[in-house]
Amino acid sequence: MDYKAIAEQVIKICQKKGADLAEAFLTSGRNLSLRIRNGEVESIQEASSYGLGLRVIINKKLGFAYVNDFRPESLEETVNRALNFAKALSPDENNLLPDEPGMSQVKGIYDSGLTKVPMDKKIALVKEVEALALKVPGIAKSAGASYSEGEGEIIIANSLGLLKDYKDTGCGFGLGVIAEKGDQKSTGYESCSRRFFSDLKPAKEIASQAAEKALRMLDPQPIKTQRAAVIFDPDVAYSILGGIIQAINGERVLQGASFLGQRLGQKIAAEHLTIIDDGTLEKGLSSAPFDGEGVPTQKRIIVENGVLKGFLYNTYAASRAGVKSTGNASRSGFNSLPGIGPHNFYITAGKMKPEEIIAATERGVLVKEVTGYGINPVNGNFSGGASGLWIENGKIVFPVKGITIAGTADEMLNGIDMLGNDLDLNRSRTAPTLRIKSLQIGGE
Repeated sequence: MDYKAIAEQVIKICQKKGADLAEAFLTSGRNLSLRIRNGEVESIQEASSYGLGLRVIINKKLGFAYVNDFRPESLEETVNRALNFAKALSPDENNLLPDEPGMSQVKGIYDSGLTKVPMDKKIALVKEVEALALKVPGIAKSAGASYSEGEGEIIIANSLGLLKDYKDTGCGFGLGVIAEKGDQKSTGYESCSRRFFSDLKPAKEIASQAAEKALRMLDPQPIKTQRAAVIFDPDVAYSILGGIIQAINGERVLQGASFLGQRLGQKIAAEHLTIIDDGTLEKGLSSAPFDGEGVPTQKRIIVENGVLKGFLYNTYAASRAGVKSTGNASRSGFNSLPGIGPHNFYITAGKMKPEEIIAATERGVLVKEVTGYGINPVNGNFSGGASGLWIENGKIVFPVKGITIAGTADEMLNGIDMLGNDLDLNRSRTAPTLRIKSLQIGGE
């Protein structure tokens, strides 16, 4: 099936029926998932899908419809629905479509050999990671191991002459295990995701990390409520980024629903803190040559040496703000309108080894797990539950569970005094180990 021809055909139908502007967003792909437990395959699922989302604009009125049936009569009916929706809505001068013809150069997002990897090899990988983890002393049970992969194609065409497409792939595997000691039970999970199957970590490494995560939380001890240093492990450091991502969303800024909305060009964090959004990162899990509207992606500095440098925009929000789209139109699928989201979003690495950060901490907690944690994008407050490892005199002394951490974004971002050198850019929302000098920790 010629998907490009279908996208162009739909645009022509829209123009013929009187649309001022029209855009076809077409996706096609294949997904595979398999799960095993105790060495036995529990499920294998594979499915292919395709669909088209259509935006039309008439007299500045926007209509949207979608379809996953590409017969001519179904496509024409979808065009009619989109046009009828547009006619029923109010005009908005910011209803526009981009006309940028270029695409960013992005390497390493499509593994042409993924489908050639035998199914037996994928099953063997998952069985191996579970078997290795169960051999670790203290690991009593498996919570299951899994593998998944996907490959897809994105095509965007619009009535301004834009026609672009790209293909991408992704795969990953992981497992959960349960450690037991007397009446105690503790869980641990580890996974690895990559664009290329050949880049996946060895099963031995994933098994060891999952087991270590479960075992390290046995024999927890209580702590008193106090102010102390808080070190975020890379596994949870991303949780700091969630509220920041929402707060730099251009739509939220325009609505006055962002604690960073009036802070552009101002210092919002410690001077050594820099945050990047990069849609062009080689082999990045969220890299792409263009965004959900066809605007080329880019590498942008969001926070530079503690100073807020920019927000994220799609075409609509950019028009309202009087700026250009930053290439951050996001789409969850062909059946959704463009939103706003980051690509590969990360805090840049520092120079300290994680063990050096721990050794420099007189008293505090190394956070390994978080629950309900996040910065409120409206007022900048943050709070949540946490578990981790307690530090005294630069050494880990025992695990802690059921604690809370609370404060403000200003207190947290400006309180980051140490950054690790362990940034893992194989994650799309990531940060190195980082230490906040002092925060309120809730215990007994």
